[in-house]
Amino acid sequence: MRNRQQQEVNALPIRFAFSQEQFREIMKEWGLRPKMDLDKIARIPFGGFIQKKDAPLMHETFAWHHRELQAAIDADPTGEGFIKDMFFSELENHEYSYTGTVEDALDSLGLSFEDVAANPRLARGLNLAAKEIRGQEQGMWM
Repeated sequence: MRNRQQQEVNALPIRFAFSQEQFREIMKEWGLRPKMDLDKIARIPFGGFIQKKDAPLMHETFAWHHRELQAAIDADPTGEGFIKDMFFSELENHEYSYTGTVEDALDSLGLSFEDVAANPRLARGLNLAAKEIRGQEQGMWM
């Protein structure tokens, strides 16, 4: 799911600029004038830009991804299936084996410690993933 969703995000008409030259190139690619057509673009986090006409597509894509993730979480009755795999993937992606911290992984999933602690399935899945990564008897996420 994550790989497919990443491909869908990569296909969105979002561009990134970290200098004036890159910004001018993006505007030229879009057929826009850098100083005159600023009202036709929107700035998004991390140096991103999107044309306002494409903003609904971006919002719909992110909303769909959130609903799809939530449905997969809801479908895991114990936390030992998708939820564990989800946490394992994000913990690995955020170097949990090196840092021993889960904050970045939780942030990437839009979750807090409180969210996980309040949901036994999430807590079980996170513990199982942490245990597997650290090779210990117990996960060490709290």
